[in-house]
Amino acid sequence: MKEVIFDKVGMPEDVLQVKESPAPEPQAHEVQIEVKARNINPSDLMFIQGRYGIQPQLPSSAGFEAAGIVSMADAEGLLPVGTRVMFTAQGTNTGTWREYITLPAKQVIPMPEGMSFDVACQAFVNPVTAVAMVNKSQLKAGEWLLLTAGASAFGKFAIQVAKAKGIKVACTVRHDEQKAYLAELGADLVVNTEKEDLRKVITEVVGEGVSAVFDAVGGELGAKALSCVKQLGTMYVFGVLSLQDMPLNTGLMIFKEVSVEGFWLSSVLQRISKEDRAKLYKETQAFLMDEDSKAEVAERFPLTEVKAAIAAYNKPGRNGKILLVS
Repeated sequence: MKEVIFDKVGMPEDVLQVKESPAPEPQAHEVQIEVKARNINPSDLMFIQGRYGIQPQLPSSAGFEAAGIVSMADAEGLLPVGTRVMFTAQGTNTGTWREYITLPAKQVIPMPEGMSFDVACQAFVNPVTAVAMVNKSQLKAGEWLLLTAGASAFGKFAIQVAKAKGIKVACTVRHDEQKAYLAELGADLVVNTEKEDLRKVITEVVGEGVSAVFDAVGGELGAKALSCVKQLGTMYVFGVLSLQDMPLNTGLMIFKEVSVEGFWLSSVLQRISKEDRAKLYKETQAFLMDEDSKAEVAERFPLTEVKAAIAAYNKPGRNGKILLVS
């Protein structure tokens, strides 16, 4: 089988390589899956660079999220051959950017009837995080949420999840053409931070400030977003796309009594009960299967063209996910 691996950490376009390897054989409690579609996320690229919360064991395969078809069943027959499944390999030593993968049967989720591989392969990291964070924020209908990197895959899911609950959403972007696109998804306010003063616009439109921020960027933009939080509001930090730490305004935190909390889905899923995980997955699947939900794809590439896929991922102003397909 073909798989994407790296022998050292670094920029994906420099260190990734495609090699031929034997297909893995499942143990009794595992299934073998023929992988059909794989999603490229920021966490995948940070993992390859050695900048993620989980460090690679070199040489390492890449990719956290995918969907496929069971090609060898587990001993108990929990997932028969031919079952269409979605899964994450996060927390394992095996990535999803390969033609076959083995995983514990209890870690794999059957795809809902009617769900495509394109949607299923992006059904974990971003939409589950979006649902979990909106639920954690406890925002009520009519309150304001600010999203940095609004045009990211997470941002698009978060807009839709929040709007379904009646929450007003403001977003930051860096390209004017993304404004109309996010407005169509349901964003109430979209600010191009390359041209507009974020705090000024928020003050003019929202007034006292937003109740919560979901920050994926960090750095100076994260600091500006924090300044938009109203009294007793909260910023949830779950990414650092800028690769820069956010400078914190101590006076702002004291006198407005704002809170800054970290959020990492992997840790949350390990901490909550099995019943709460099942409830979270069920809510996420229901959202994804809603006819009004959008999980768009920009381009598809075969595994052998992984570097071209990375280049497409890095294009400014891209709308939709980049997938590696078989």
